Amino acid sequence: MSAVAETFRPKSPLRALLGRPELGSVVGALAVFVFFALAADSFLRATSLSTVLYASSTIGIMAVPVALLMIGGEFDLSAGVMVTSSALISSMFSYQMTANVWVGVGVSLLATLAIGAFNGFMLTRTRLPSFIITLGTFLMLTGMNLGFTKLIDGTVSTKTIADMEGFPAARAVFAATLTVGGVDFKVTILWWLGLVALASWILLRTRAGNWIFAVGGDQDAARAVGVPVARTKIGLYMGVALGAWISGQHLLFSYDVVQSGEGVGNELIYIIAAVIGGCLITGGYGSAIGSAVGALLFGMTSKGIVYAEWNPDWFKFFLGAMLLLATLLNAWVRKRAEATK
Repeated sequence: MSAVAETFRPKSPLRALLGRPELGSVVGALAVFVFFALAADSFLRATSLSTVLYASSTIGIMAVPVALLMIGGEFDLSAGVMVTSSALISSMFSYQMTANVWVGVGVSLLATLAIGAFNGFMLTRTRLPSFIITLGTFLMLTGMNLGFTKLIDGTVSTKTIADMEGFPAARAVFAATLTVGGVDFKVTILWWLGLVALASWILLRTRAGNWIFAVGGDQDAARAVGVPVARTKIGLYMGVALGAWISGQHLLFSYDVVQSGEGVGNELIYIIAAVIGGCLITGGYGSAIGSAVGALLFGMTSKGIVYAEWNPDWFKFFLGAMLLLATLLNAWVRKRAEATK
């Protein structure tokens, strides 16, 4: 067969399936689901599944933009504390200015996007590794969260804003509970699914998606063919900031007050969900759907251990084992996909 004919030969269904980044995570998710369905009688109850979906959504909202950033070849170690920063800005601005809470929500959006833009700008201008840039931002935000909260409110938590104008409407948008068939579901599940759909469309149907894969695969080659590398990476960091804003508003309007020390360590969970979902540490490979499956795996494991009545002290062990197994499975799937080309 000629080289031209080989190039344009359509892929078989098997080759197309093996080439999907999320295949390994889907197989893992099915295995974990069956395992906990057999190990815990209450796992298959509708209320239990809604709890699993809620736990998954709180991780998945951030895992989606983090996955896109990783596909673009970068990390963001400030993502966890940025969620808390977003909530603190919204709460303290509204309380101190005695304004409608929507004013605080808007100010928080602008401030959080500015943090994301700062990360991207510093990365592209200094050429330092994203690990160093975002580690610095992580430390600064951690200190600012605590320092400003104690300076303004006198404690490590914010004052209540539940009696302020606009709070019920904001809670309905960011922290509502929807009842479907007698089962309660959190609105974060809709936010999560919406972000997955939007991110998948960007990656697979837009020029920006091609840019993301290109800069993650080889940014020098991408720059040589006209890809706006700096703009793409700044946009990806602002995408993480947008996810942090959504998560932060949910945190605030779910509990009314925010503890300044929250969020530390969550950035690793977001990265783990993305890696389990098929994203490569080296960039250039992955999918938004895979990050959603990775978040679902996290939710099933965290709640499945509770429903099975196991010692929760073992949770981190299962999480680490799941990460290693998923990474090995993803590597095997990629090798099989390359062997069938």
